[in-house]
Amino acid sequence: MSLTDAEIIELEELLAARDIDMSRERLTKVDDETNPNYSLLFNAIQNQKYEVINGKSELVSGYRGAGLEGSSRSGKTWSGIDIIIWLCLFYEPKGCTINIYRETYNEFKTTLYDDFKRRLDDYGLPNKFKDNDEIKSFKIGNSKIFFIGDGKHGGGCDYAFFNEVMFIKKSVFDQVKMRCRKFWWADYNPSFTDHWFFDSVLARPDVVFLRTTFKDNKYISAQERNEILITEPWKPGSYMVKDNVVQCYNKETNKVEPLSPTNQPPPHPENIRNGTADESYWRIYGLGLRGAMKGLIFPFVKWIDKFPEDKAPIYPNDFGFTTDPNTLVKYAEDEYNIWIEPLSYEPIETPEALSMLLESLGIDKSKDIIPCDSADKYTGENKGTVEMVKGLKKLKWINAYKISKTKSVMFWLASMKKKKIHIVKNHLYKEALREQQNYKMREIAGISINQPLDKFNHIWDSARYGHIAHNSKPKTYTTTAETIKSVNY
Repeated sequence: MSLTDAEIIELEELLAARDIDMSRERLTKVDDETNPNYSLLFNAIQNQKYEVINGKSELVSGYRGAGLEGSSRSGKTWSGIDIIIWLCLFYEPKGCTINIYRETYNEFKTTLYDDFKRRLDDYGLPNKFKDNDEIKSFKIGNSKIFFIGDGKHGGGCDYAFFNEVMFIKKSVFDQVKMRCRKFWWADYNPSFTDHWFFDSVLARPDVVFLRTTFKDNKYISAQERNEILITEPWKPGSYMVKDNVVQCYNKETNKVEPLSPTNQPPPHPENIRNGTADESYWRIYGLGLRGAMKGLIFPFVKWIDKFPEDKAPIYPNDFGFTTDPNTLVKYAEDEYNIWIEPLSYEPIETPEALSMLLESLGIDKSKDIIPCDSADKYTGENKGTVEMVKGLKKLKWINAYKISKTKSVMFWLASMKKKKIHIVKNHLYKEALREQQNYKMREIAGISINQPLDKFNHIWDSARYGHIAHNSKPKTYTTTAETIKSVNY
């Protein structure tokens, strides 16, 4: 006996309601099928213990936050969305406030908008993402969720989710962390070798950490899985990851050792043949290991012990006043080479303080050339505008001048890349290495665009001013005392 159209519709509705009930029930427990990222967040939040101390509810046991590091498609972000839905429906049924952060607000439209659109349907929840192009906030039950980007802190919240925290400023993170009343978590791909989040957040005892790969996601599609697997550069089973380092058997020493130019696993025959193998991508997005990012602007530099004595240097300077560092470098170049020695990497707020630094380094007021960032104005504590170059001129640094930015940043970076770059490995090596390994091209929705990321660029900006000075025509600069002609370095 066949069903009527009405009966078919009713059956479909019953099956859909059953699927929704089953999906919601899965949120309330963890088992072997649960994504590890979800399990960690679920347990960390439930295991928090609070006591009232001096009239305030204080966390006395458990974790304050979590860092989820992992390869592409490991389920980090998806788990974060599911935790938000669980919080709203089950853990905080009376209501809570959840803030979600990204570097810019527009990035939500190409990422989390679509994720929430799909997931809200899975749980049978009201879904305003189907009909709206602009959503700053929405509700699930009695709780409210806010999307916050563009360097804004937002108000106080019960829970905070930092999506792709590698691109969020530390100052924003710190402000949000102080305003977050209960629990925060952050996810990211390990596409940085050095980052403030690693040093000042993950090292804390009240922060739990988990690293996952796409293999931990039981629900990854076959197509998504294959798109990652085709980048594997080595034959499967011929290497291992130990202590977060790729290692393989070294025939010369008869030991398993880290990879080196002379110790390499057998290549992946199919991926190499097809031209899809990508060691950098596989390390980060396949194995979930921290590594230099794809798209680095200066991937290859030579680290040297000493600035060459036979090269006449200039001293380009990039201003940094409060949070950004003032970077002064010693710079020289010839037809084929560029030499850079970092000399300063900390905020300097006044011309007088910068003058003291220059003098302490033995830089000559009357002879040495100091090309400076043209954006040198700073509003100080007295609310007055400080013009650093004018201040240096008054202090008799007669060859300090604002660099002329007549051509684009990309033009000068491309020009620098034509030469071999040498960087002195001194007391600022850590800062210089971090910038070398993290200064890259911007990406929008995973597509690289012809614009450098405005991060990890302070030493490189100073070097770029030196390169501009070396390759620009001589110009005349006038001070109150005399007229100075810059040398064409």
